[in-house]
Amino acid sequence: MKSTSSQTAIGLVMAPRQWGMLILLAFLWGGAFFFVKVSIAELPTMMIVFCRVGLAALVLVAFVLMTGRTIPKSPNIWLAFFIMGFLNNVVPFSLIVWGQKSITSGLASILNGTTPIFTMLVAGLLLADERLSLNKVMGVVLGLLGIVAISGVDALSGLSNSLWAQLAILGAALSYGFAAVHARRFRAMGVDPVVGAMGQVCASSLLLLPIMIWDDWAGVSTLPSFWVILSVVLLAVLSTAWAYILYFRLLDEAGATNASLVTLLIPVFAILLGVLILGESMKLSHILGMILIGFGLLVVDGRALNYLRSKKPSETASLRG
Repeated sequence: MKSTSSQTAIGLVMAPRQWGMLILLAFLWGGAFFFVKVSIAELPTMMIVFCRVGLAALVLVAFVLMTGRTIPKSPNIWLAFFIMGFLNNVVPFSLIVWGQKSITSGLASILNGTTPIFTMLVAGLLLADERLSLNKVMGVVLGLLGIVAISGVDALSGLSNSLWAQLAILGAALSYGFAAVHARRFRAMGVDPVVGAMGQVCASSLLLLPIMIWDDWAGVSTLPSFWVILSVVLLAVLSTAWAYILYFRLLDEAGATNASLVTLLIPVFAILLGVLILGESMKLSHILGMILIGFGLLVVDGRALNYLRSKKPSETASLRG
């Protein structure tokens, strides 16, 4: 795999532009919770999932053609797209939906927050340029504690029950980790990030269609309301099509481990959007969780801590003088 000037033996350090992409991606995926909350009142779960990726596929195919990009014809590239769609959409979406039938959403979000940990482990084993570092481990643990604070410590009380449901959510997080590492192949294959996003959602749509028909089709007898239709469209266009373009660019530029950090930020934006749009209350635990997540990301980045370490000797010398 190609190296860049920002690469080191322990991984990739993100530039301010890439941090901006990560924050915007978290905002778009955090917004997905709002759109799903509106849609779920009238539509079955798997139908929402299929409409989300199916409409996003149409949008991205149109965008690829309008911008003069080429749709790949290589069977190897399309095989990679189907593997990515399977690992990044079909497996985790199905496991999360199944798991949330038996455990609370708070516990599910905490277990899903382990995605960066699994990604670090998989990337550390399979990618030469993303070795484990102490900064990353400490930062992700702090971020996970932040998710626990946001979700509420009471959510952890469900850990003693529904073992298989919990393993399903952890399996989804592991699948996301393998997906992020697999996506690094697209760069080596010369696949443009926009084309990669298009290929993945197209493959996911084809894989999810039979599941949706088998699971949900008979459950819809009336046309959804305008607000539900609008929510599904925005979920597809903003939180899927645009979000996956950002995600694949971030994977290409910053690596699998750094891109997976978005999982830590998603609850922050889900809470903020709930407060601003749905009128939900902001709790002290939410603020504490956001602070922990922010500090965890600073630790992952490492530059703030390195700066403080570099200043310490000079400050000590000036005191002695």
